[in-house]
Amino acid sequence: MLKTKNTFHYSLLALACAAALASTGALAQSTTGSIGGQAEPGATIVATGSTGLARKTTVDNAGRYSLTHLPLGDYSVSLQRDGLVVDKRDHVNVVVNANMDVSFASAARAKSLDAVTVSGHALPPIDVTAVDSRTVLTSKELAQLPIAHTAESIALLAPGVVAGSNYFNGPTGNALVSFGGASVTENAYYINGFNTTDPLSGLGGISLPYGSIDQQEVFTGGYSAKYGRSDGGVINQVGKRGTNQWHAGAQVLWEPGFLASSPRSVYFPNTALPAGYGYQNPALAGTLYHSYKDDKATHTVYSFYLGGPLIKDKLFLFASAEAEKSDGMLTSSAEASQPNNTRYRYSLPKHYVKLDWNINDNNIVEFTNISSKQSYSGSLYAYDYDTHAQGPLFGYDTSTKTGSDIYIGKYTGYITDDLTVSATYGKTKVMDYSDIPGVDPTLPYLGGVVNQDPRMTGGTPITNGITSLYVKSPNPGSSSHGLRLDLEYKLGDHTIAAGIDNITTSSTDEGQQVSGPGYAWIYSKSSKPDVALNPDFGVGAPGGDGYYARRYVLSTTTNMSVDQKAQYVEDRWQVNDRWLLTIGLRNDQFTNYNNLGQPFVHNTNQWAPRLGFSWDVLGDSTFKVFGNLGRYYLALPNSVAERAAGPSTFTYEYFTYAGIDPATGAPTGLKPIGPGPISSNGEYGATPDPKTVTATDLRSQYQDEAILGFSKMLGSDWMYGAKVTVRRLETAIDDVCDYNALAAKAAASGIDPDRVIFPNSCLIFNPGKTNTFLLANADGDGYSKVTMNNRDWGFSDGAKRKYYALDLFLEHPFDGKWQGRIDYTFSRSYGNTEGQVLSTIGQNDVSKTQDWDFWQLMQYSNGVLSNDRTHVLKARGAYQITPEWMVSGSLQIASGAPKACLGYYGSDESDPVLYGSAYHYCAGSPTPIGSLGRLPWTKQLNLGVTYRPSLADKKLAFSLDVFNVLNERKPTVLDATYETAPYTVSNTYGAALYEETPRYVRLSASYDF
Repeated sequence: MLKTKNTFHYSLLALACAAALASTGALAQSTTGSIGGQAEPGATIVATGSTGLARKTTVDNAGRYSLTHLPLGDYSVSLQRDGLVVDKRDHVNVVVNANMDVSFASAARAKSLDAVTVSGHALPPIDVTAVDSRTVLTSKELAQLPIAHTAESIALLAPGVVAGSNYFNGPTGNALVSFGGASVTENAYYINGFNTTDPLSGLGGISLPYGSIDQQEVFTGGYSAKYGRSDGGVINQVGKRGTNQWHAGAQVLWEPGFLASSPRSVYFPNTALPAGYGYQNPALAGTLYHSYKDDKATHTVYSFYLGGPLIKDKLFLFASAEAEKSDGMLTSSAEASQPNNTRYRYSLPKHYVKLDWNINDNNIVEFTNISSKQSYSGSLYAYDYDTHAQGPLFGYDTSTKTGSDIYIGKYTGYITDDLTVSATYGKTKVMDYSDIPGVDPTLPYLGGVVNQDPRMTGGTPITNGITSLYVKSPNPGSSSHGLRLDLEYKLGDHTIAAGIDNITTSSTDEGQQVSGPGYAWIYSKSSKPDVALNPDFGVGAPGGDGYYARRYVLSTTTNMSVDQKAQYVEDRWQVNDRWLLTIGLRNDQFTNYNNLGQPFVHNTNQWAPRLGFSWDVLGDSTFKVFGNLGRYYLALPNSVAERAAGPSTFTYEYFTYAGIDPATGAPTGLKPIGPGPISSNGEYGATPDPKTVTATDLRSQYQDEAILGFSKMLGSDWMYGAKVTVRRLETAIDDVCDYNALAAKAAASGIDPDRVIFPNSCLIFNPGKTNTFLLANADGDGYSKVTMNNRDWGFSDGAKRKYYALDLFLEHPFDGKWQGRIDYTFSRSYGNTEGQVLSTIGQNDVSKTQDWDFWQLMQYSNGVLSNDRTHVLKARGAYQITPEWMVSGSLQIASGAPKACLGYYGSDESDPVLYGSAYHYCAGSPTPIGSLGRLPWTKQLNLGVTYRPSLADKKLAFSLDVFNVLNERKPTVLDATYETAPYTVSNTYGAALYEETPRYVRLSASYDF
């Protein structure tokens, strides 16, 4: 080991000096870390950062010290006695939410720095002050690894995180992830301490430009009481900041389309069907459904950064910008209303500005501005599936402009050595603009054109060039503002924290409606023309050859807002040198408002206890046993109001037709085969009474979690560990739409049905719980109460989601030559409720999915859940071949998601609730999710190489990354809808709707000044 007077040698071999660490204050969305350790009682510890900020403290009588709430960065830590520096550690890198052990046992009797022989470890692999489950990736690690430049791709490196359904995307189009079996909307996103989760739906969040990420923290469980509003996971990004040295740099990334592979083309399934069943269009079976030939894109990213002191030791700037563009082509499916090639362009500009003002060593002010935008445009060219030829331009795809501008201010005050206060305030403004250039507003969207009656088309579908089913209002958008206040006080062996955590979000003109004249025509065909399509709702048989059309109307545009408040208290108690206990309590309050500003959900007194422990078994930070018990509440996002509490319309009207207008593609000679517009959920455009739309005793969704694990050094260079996680969803929120059950219970309770007004929309409730609802009295004088239990609705079981997992890992931290980590997770997610969304059909109506609407929809729903991946193996690493050359790689192998099949109800193919092919039956037999098997395993191998020539002082770098080296293109989502009408199998049932991203190559060049 190298010995030196004033520098510190980082060796994994010298862990023996690491004593029990002092308790540190940390929170899930923290932007700070801590330095602590052991030294002689009464000595002074001084930590000086790269911005000149200096913090000092006195070692307590037990020989421990702790400096908390330190801004991230590089520190020099010195031990002083009688005003003289007698020991020093340089280049101590503070990691978010972690304690860096810097112990000075060797300096106990030294009187000057020259007398010290330095040995130890400033960054112990095992943080014995942590009781939670998290993974932290630093900017250095992110620069080494061949991964996609998204927050979610980084999160997938953590154990217990799997890819969510490809149906769902975040605000900038990123694929989303599932933590510990939860749905993709149950996660929280933070940047520099402020919540950047999408305020409308909770689907994803805003992230930093990739090169501006200093550290990303991925929480997979065991959060502090300081944090809430997530029962999935947390993605916390901390941006870079300026220091006392000026730095600048630029980078170019290029992913050329000519080096990329195309997805596999998909064919209409052609399987043997049960007796009595036939395909909707037998001629399509086995033919090409979706051509992906030449569907590629070229992707470029230009970025730069600049950081340094505006005033040395006082005021610092870090600024970065990123310009991302994609140009490519995508071919529609053969079933599209107008088969086409879309020549598209994405533009994603981002910027990040960070100002840090060290007023003095006791007061710090920070300001952050983040902008993340996305614009999309596409030109539509006709495509002939018979000749595979592209035709002329006939229109334009829906153009969109989305994104967020975020402003964050933070103050930190070190009032005394024992008292720290901080305040964070932030605002977000979200735009969500869309438009269809040059569209004729009189033309309706046409669906199912391949099912038009060939006697009227000559065998060639009649189309009208309209390819967008839905449009949004001209200027929708969302906004949020939040305030967080935290106070931390050290009292002996206790570190006591308390604070508030408030955020308000609102959305204006959000939702969607059918494009064109406000309705669409959907062409269909029944394989049994003489069987009524839906006798329960008065829809008869089409007769003839089975051809019919539906006029479809949908409008959900509305305004809404959510107010979320919380208070917490927490005590981190260092019981002795080896035991740390964390005891916390959080209280959340959530209120949702409709378009008239009236509350329709109001939840208070939601107490969430948290208990954690850490046991430093050997007292030297080489073997830790930890555990955590906690309860986590989840708020409803704004979008719940769109169809649950707003003036929504959702109807179908059934007709046979005698002709098709050659100019518009609309059916003519209409003959009704139903009673008129019908809505299975009673959505006819009226705003529901906010007092009747929600159960009066509704409880927020919450989940209980237990974790027990250990981490241990294996020799001097390795560490390994294991962790068991158990999660159980205790309460869920969804909607129920069975008015007949409500009316029956009201009558049984002595309420005259003629004297009350039954709601005209679905009701928000807790599946499986007993809830009370209000019915407005017909005379306008007050309300009558009806209490409904699980049996009253007809359900045989309540909401269930259980998750258990065993995580194993083996890691070799970077030692200047190489690093590597392997994670294996065995898990099971099962029950009858995925969460707030429904991956089987891609339904993103948050907490308003078709599950629980009627008891028939929940029959045979119990099984493994959509986010279940029984086996997941992850590996990543980097190897420094020479000082100039480094190779790296990442591997993820996962077992497939469970298959689903949703058909008509029962053995008689009925449709008792007008939901069509939505029941857990296929061909008349029960089919719980997973009962038909699983999708295939997936394997994603990424490899990279980086060259930093010494002639440029290693400031210049060239990189080559190859993603999906094996070019595996397995399906990740299959069409789960079995039928289009009773006994009529959908031609796309079982077809691959999404598959793994094909192989592509990323080239990059960067220079750091």
